[in-house]
Amino acid sequence: MTLRIGCIADDFTGGTDAAAAFRRAGLRTALVFGTPDDTTALPADCDAAVVALKSRSTPAHEAVADSLAAQRWLWARGAAQVHFKYCSTFDSTPRGNIGPVTDALMDAAGAALTLHCPASPPNGRTVYQGHLFVHDQLLSDSPLRHHPLNPMADSSLRRLLSAQTRHPVALIDWTTVRRGVEAVRDALVAHRQAGVRHVVADALTDDDLAVLGAAALELPVIAGAAGLAEGIGHAYPATGPAAAEPLPCEGRAAVLAGSCSARTLEQIAQFYAAGLPSLHLDVLAAAIGRDVTGEALAWYDAQDPELPVLIYASASPEELAAVQAQLGVAEAAAQVEELLGTLASHLVARGVRRLLVAGGETSGAVTTALGVRAVLVGHEADPGVPWTYATTEHSGLALMLKSGNFGAPDLFIRALRETK
Repeated sequence: MTLRIGCIADDFTGGTDAAAAFRRAGLRTALVFGTPDDTTALPADCDAAVVALKSRSTPAHEAVADSLAAQRWLWARGAAQVHFKYCSTFDSTPRGNIGPVTDALMDAAGAALTLHCPASPPNGRTVYQGHLFVHDQLLSDSPLRHHPLNPMADSSLRRLLSAQTRHPVALIDWTTVRRGVEAVRDALVAHRQAGVRHVVADALTDDDLAVLGAAALELPVIAGAAGLAEGIGHAYPATGPAAAEPLPCEGRAAVLAGSCSARTLEQIAQFYAAGLPSLHLDVLAAAIGRDVTGEALAWYDAQDPELPVLIYASASPEELAAVQAQLGVAEAAAQVEELLGTLASHLVARGVRRLLVAGGETSGAVTTALGVRAVLVGHEADPGVPWTYATTEHSGLALMLKSGNFGAPDLFIRALRETK
């Protein structure tokens, strides 16, 4: 069976979020890590495939090249439509990579117009009058503005996108969306006739996203967060099994956290407060040559095998700033990825079969270190946070790849307790 729809995500947890959205819409969905090639195999009977890249903060030319390669791979497997999935906080560098990647995908597809919407209502992200909100605050006033790599000081999606593309950017406002699918289609036609290439759409609810998905069904390229993926997924009739994969239930459990988001810090605090084994990694010590990995593994070997463990490099904004001041932003991030990727390999070798990973860059480092190229998407513990199952390498390994800001404060404890 060929694919119905393909998706290109700009980081690994974003890919997980989009894949979960397609799964909620009833589509049997596979998630592929990294730029695929002719040797990359998909699980059988998939309606949707998500290619998760690490292209959010890479140089624009690299992000474009990787995204075009993923698009060609998806086309070769039958995907007539490609969804470019970026974060629901629209974070990227001031000149990319959302605009350059979207333009490149459209050029390759011969597309005259695309629709953008980063709304994700279950996670409190909505768009109104072209401005991105986090719950009841503008993005630029919310705690999520403090992204460690791409701080977001503006909430105007039209202004942000206009800085990243030479093409006109227009808006379909909420009153039009509320009038339904035909009203949105008419607005898209009018914008295309006026020479507009990028159209930002308001959305306050999942129903709004379903309207946008149905209206954008014929567009070769669409762009937005996982909410739009679910909206368009509902426009495709499902052909795969209706039920998600079962929960994992065997093997030791561990959490690896590299995200410094406020929500991940809450989740770490709850895990620690529950009296469960927790270890903080000293990134600065690792940078000067101390065997932090060996110390962490010795600590792990001494823990009760019946209990899940947490190993984390996450830090408060003040602690993160201090580390970055000594190592530099890029080197600090590289140290965390190296530590947690290496630890993941050792933990799986020691029998861990349920591995929860917090943070997009951390998830990329872990799946790369493990050599996991594709997974099948299963049950969600929280919106956008599903269990996934390796289909080739490390068969029998269950992975939960969590975006830093996603999940309830008790996610670490609850997700692992539910699977025991």
